[in-house]
Amino acid sequence: MFTYLSTSHIDGKNSKKLESENKNEDLNLNNKSNDEFDDCLKVPDDQNHVQSEDNENRLIGDHETQESEGGEADLHKYYIGCKKNPGHSQFIPVDTLNMKHLPEGYQDLELFEFIKAEADLTVRVNVLKTSPGRPKIWPKTTRPYAFYGIRGKSNLRTGTGRVCDVYKFQDGVRQDGRVGFTDYMKCWCTQCQGSDSPSNVWWEFDVFTATHVVFDDDEATHTTLRLFYNRDDSPEVIIDKVSLESANIEYDRCLLKCVTCDQELGSNLRKLWGHYENVWGKVLKKYTSSRNKHKLLFIVSHPHGCSKQVSVGHWKEKLEVGAKTKLTYTTSTCPGSSGAHVQCVGYFDGWSDLVHSGSFNSELNYSAPGRVYVFGS
Repeated sequence: MFTYLSTSHIDGKNSKKLESENKNEDLNLNNKSNDEFDDCLKVPDDQNHVQSEDNENRLIGDHETQESEGGEADLHKYYIGCKKNPGHSQFIPVDTLNMKHLPEGYQDLELFEFIKAEADLTVRVNVLKTSPGRPKIWPKTTRPYAFYGIRGKSNLRTGTGRVCDVYKFQDGVRQDGRVGFTDYMKCWCTQCQGSDSPSNVWWEFDVFTATHVVFDDDEATHTTLRLFYNRDDSPEVIIDKVSLESANIEYDRCLLKCVTCDQELGSNLRKLWGHYENVWGKVLKKYTSSRNKHKLLFIVSHPHGCSKQVSVGHWKEKLEVGAKTKLTYTTSTCPGSSGAHVQCVGYFDGWSDLVHSGSFNSELNYSAPGRVYVFGS
């Protein structure tokens, strides 16, 4: 068993609070690896949009975090007893995924590699406390907000998140060839904070999830992440302390900041993120022209808090919520899928702007509102 640790930011950092927008709100593609696409950004196709003054109310269904009063030991019980997707026939275990699972016309090696790259960065999010600060209703709606009724309690809740923006630092300076700094001169993980000789080399990375999964810093300090949970017998790779970087209630997006000075883990995450950026660019270019034909949408998540699964389906509608876009889709999800990255093939969402937010029924699910971009004509 291997355990890797990250920790909250040092006291005094004042960014750990609810913010009106997360750090990706002002998209800056010049800092990304696919600079050749920068001049091609456009707004989404109008033909697929639906405008409604009641979108906010109409698109608040049931959240999909998994609650477990019995802790992790009961998660498989919920998986076996699932009423939304009995048998989970539309979920594909990551380790058995092959191109034949993809729809006709999409059985492509680069797309297959892209799905696997997404899966490598997907994590299970475990929250052990529900904040007393949760609101009674969702903003601008009359719908009850998730877990308002159990504020202050300590039952296990699980959701899904995804790693992005992995950077190596030495003595506070970014080491990947781009100019960048962090707030620290030494590693700020738990082990280093309690050490007389903290490491001067470390890796920082972000994890996106839904705000209704991790609501505020109180919940973040009671949150752990499990990485590389691909099978029931996967070794435990745990991030046991996280920091809240930002959270937006209205748009249901939360950004967690993590750190490690474990060289094997940090180097591996950096490599996986670089591979993701590379295959993302190839797939985006390849499927721009066909994005509205099959409307392919896939999600990698941890249904019921169990091992990682892939589900493939199609988006149905784009609904405008203010300046942002909410998607509905047939791609299967379950309790435990909340916060998973929603991958709409042929579109770009600012790396992680679209996260899974909830479900109406077994056939139709929806994302949190985010910015959806298209490339080319």
